[in-house]
Parts: sequence; C-alpha cells; structure tokens
Amino acid sequence: MKKSLPPLTWFRTFEAAARHLSFTAAGNEIGLTQSAVSQQVKALETRLRVALFTRQARGLSLTDDGRKLLPQVESALGILSTATDTFDAGPSRNLLTIAASISVTQWIIAPNHAEFAQQNPGVRTRFLSAIWPDDFNTARADVEIRFGSHKQVGKNAELLTPTRLIAVKSPAVHGGLQDLPLIEAVGTSNGWKDWSAKVGKVPDPRIFADSYGAALQFAAHGNGIALVSELLVQHAFGTGVLERVHPADIAGNEGYFLSVDAENPLARGYKAWLLDLLGRGG
Repeated sequence: MKKSLPPLTWFRTFEAAARHLSFTAAGNEIGLTQSAVSQQVKALETRLRVALFTRQARGLSLTDDGRKLLPQVESALGILSTATDTFDAGPSRNLLTIAASISVTQWIIAPNHAEFAQQNPGVRTRFLSAIWPDDFNTARADVEIRFGSHKQVGKNAELLTPTRLIAVKSPAVHGGLQDLPLIEAVGTSNGWKDWSAKVGKVPDPRIFADSYGAALQFAAHGNGIALVSELLVQHAFGTGVLERVHPADIAGNEGYFLSVDAENPLARGYKAWLLDLLGRGG
C-alpha cells in the first residue's frame, strides 16, 4: 500500500525555515512559535528518515538532503498557489469574507448570525474556518478572528474579551470536578494543571481536544467538564446547553483577536456588530 503524504503544513514550515535559515524567523512569518516550527521540521525529518538541517549555535544550514528537497517543495507550493488563485479572485461586490477560529464560528458567530443578516440584508457572507494561526496565511479575508498570543496574531489585532478560563458541563450530567471526566484543550499553554495549582487539585484530564470549541462540543454532549475560554460560552449558557461547574476562573494566556480591513466598510460594520454583540454577553 502506498504511504500517505506528510501534512502540507510540514512542507510549508520547512520551506519557510529553509528560506530564512531560522526557526524563529520562519515562525514569525507563518504565525507559529519557534518551538512549533522546530517540532514540525523534526516530524518531517523523522518521516523522511533524513536530516534536513544542520543545527548550529549561530543558526541553521541545509544538509544535502535539505537542498535536494527544497526546490521540489518550492515548486509544489507554487503550483498549489497558482491553482487556488484560479478559484479565488478576491472579494466580490457585497461579499464579506470572514476567516475565524472554528471555535468562534461555531459558538459565537453561527448562533447569532441571523441577527447580522437581518440588519444587513444586502450583504453576503463567506466563512473560512481555521484553528491555528498559520491556517490564516492562505485566507484572503476582510475580517479575521485568530486564536493565539499577541505575538502570534500580529499587529493591529484587538483582543476580544472576556479571556478567563472557566469550567463548564452539560446540565444533563450530574457531578463535579472530582467525579466527571475532565476535558483538556490541547495546543494552549495553560489548562487543568494550572487550575490545580491556583484553585484546587483535580484529577488528570481524560479527554483531549484540539480546540476550545471541540472541548465544548464534548462537554455539551455530556462527556465531562471542559476548561474553556469564557468568551465562547455566553450563548450556550443562555440557551441552557451548558452550565458553569465552579465559580472560580483562571487566566488564559492565549485569546481570540479581531482584525479587519480598515478600508472595507462592510468589514468595519461587522466589527462594530460583533463588539456590540460581545458587549451584550454574546
């Protein structure tokens, strides 16, 4: 059976690191931390069973295998870029493109979009969902809502509040933090371990999800208690889908950041609507 290809993101990360000869500079370009770039390059090296870089105290250099792979990756990425340009010619009249963290799309935008559509009947909306900051690099969006740290999301991005982490579960499930399975959102720099240190000792998580939104989905279906950003849960609280388990909260090191095309009046209008919505409790 033919082996499957490594993830495209590994090749994109390798190409950026090879061009800059720096994991840090590559991370700044594609919206990842230096350690994440290093991990993805290492994963690609492990998959290909060759070393692509020589790591030196003063920086990186390509190995013979790295120099052999680079032009092929550059060519492949160029072909993909040209192919997608054929289908994405940019925004059309009265079309608002919104690239957002999939968690925000599912738990904030979708439950409230009918209100925006009613207030703006002539506007068509296109949604692009993503999880990690580098997922936005291929998006041509008028509005972006990214998840990450200030450094990851870039300049001119506004932090959406609240940012605290709270424990939630389905009202249909009975029990507390010591009784029910704990659900961890991986890829964030704080979680149940920080809760144990600051609020009170809890068992180790038993379910791991790749985003706060996915963790909320598991909690809503009665699988346990999720520790998630308070920003996402206001509509779910109002409709009785979720409830708070404990009155305490802890700080979230990452958050959701909004940026818009300031020259696009539709984007400015969407920003005003969203900030008003969040001010009303989502």
